[in-house]
Amino acid sequence: MSATHGFQATIRARDGKSDELIHLLLSGTPTGNPDCVLYLVFRSVDDPSVIHVTEGWTTRDAHAEHFAREETKALVAKIGPLLVDAGHYQDVLPVGGIVRE
Repeated sequence: MSATHGFQATIRARDGKSDELIHLLLSGTPTGNPDCVLYLVFRSVDDPSVIHVTEGWTTRDAHAEHFAREETKALVAKIGPLLVDAGHYQDVLPVGGIVRE
């Protein structure tokens, strides 16, 4: 299965909240959703409070459907108070690469 839609987020955790933020992000990994072909959470080496999330989805609609789910909305509501600001979010178009298990 290949990704035709990607999503990237760069967010900054409040002081002392980055581990909690990462835990929540990883707890929301859409493992049961076959339309999510990539979900990675990164911590910045230069600033440990900066967290990056990269996602790959089969379609843009599949991504939107995931974020419309009540469980996802509840997770986003828990994440919000841990953030310094709104963050930076962008849709991207996958053009190639590899993912290995």
